[in-house]
Amino acid sequence: MTSSSAPNQTIAKFGYPVSLIAEYRHWVVLLRPQQATLGALVLACKSDATAFAQIDEAAFGELKAATGDIETVLGRAFAFEKINYLMLMMVDPQVHFHVIPRYNVEKSFAGSTFSDPGWPALPDLASINEIGEETRTALTSFLRDRWPKR
Repeated sequence: MTSSSAPNQTIAKFGYPVSLIAEYRHWVVLLRPQQATLGALVLACKSDATAFAQIDEAAFGELKAATGDIETVLGRAFAFEKINYLMLMMVDPQVHFHVIPRYNVEKSFAGSTFSDPGWPALPDLASINEIGEETRTALTSFLRDRWPKR
């Protein structure tokens, strides 16, 4: 976010600025507070749009760079099998995706073990890999440090 703009309600709910991994002109990438799988993220539009068709063309165009960076960084860091982008927007109103990397085996990071109980079907968002603040901070920093500089 620029210093002159406040985050929209959805971005604030997902922990901005503490959870911020990367920022683009129209989007932010945040560590998802509830780690459904290792490296679960939120890709949120900075606008106040509450429907996907309401975001402007520049934001649509920037999705290619943001999703490309997400897949490159998570792929190199954790070797996911698949990746799911879920646009649910049932509770949090502004346009955003839950980015859920999918794994067919347990993964470890900073002393924590992460499972994907929904594999190979739909992600199980009700099953959360519980991690402490120390692991959450380490994971945010780990991904932020690997993000391409633009």
